[in-house]
Amino acid sequence: MGKKVAIIGAGISGLLACKYTLSKGFQPIVFESSSTIGGVWTKTFESTKLQTPKAVYQFSDFPWPSSVTEDFPNQHQVMDYIQSYAQHFDLLRHIKFNTKVCGIEYEGPSEDEMQSWSLWAGTGEPFSSKGKWKVMVEDKQSPSTEVYLVDFVVLCIGRFSGIPNIPKFPPNKGPEEFHGEVIHSMEYASKDYESAAEFVKGKQVTVVGFQKSALDIAMECSN
Repeated sequence: MGKKVAIIGAGISGLLACKYTLSKGFQPIVFESSSTIGGVWTKTFESTKLQTPKAVYQFSDFPWPSSVTEDFPNQHQVMDYIQSYAQHFDLLRHIKFNTKVCGIEYEGPSEDEMQSWSLWAGTGEPFSSKGKWKVMVEDKQSPSTEVYLVDFVVLCIGRFSGIPNIPKFPPNKGPEEFHGEVIHSMEYASKDYESAAEFVKGKQVTVVGFQKSALDIAMECSN
């Protein structure tokens, strides 16, 4: 029986990790806190498109379908492509949706022994014979928690995994001093397209930032 590998997150990197571990004869278990695959592509703005040409944004063993002729596909086309990839390689059956990992612990050697290791797992090998990873998982649809024992853990939550990047402001110089409404781009993205358009309609909007999300929101507000 192959080694068990826990993969946290079913975005693009999580799907790749799942396919790769399967190809090596391992048993992947993918934990995804939402109800679908796709990671950051599941919640985007109406105007969001791929920001790099699709020729350099594709799976090496699964090219874009010929029906997608645009160089910069929109969010729906990207999601369809990701779904097709997961279905083609039969990855969905390895994913546990609506499951949130709430804790990870390594069980086996003592803390003192692990502190003395100069190599990963004491031997330099990815899988240790001395212990297991204990992954505590919460079912978001019912108040229950389950524990999984695995041989390895791969974190695929990404840098945009549902945690807003909000700077720290000096006292009395932050959003609380502004008398209008302040939201993060993630809150805007969580709205459906019609609600988002209605939210900014007829308003003067200041966008703080100059990355992809900021430019997308600025364009939608100007329209």
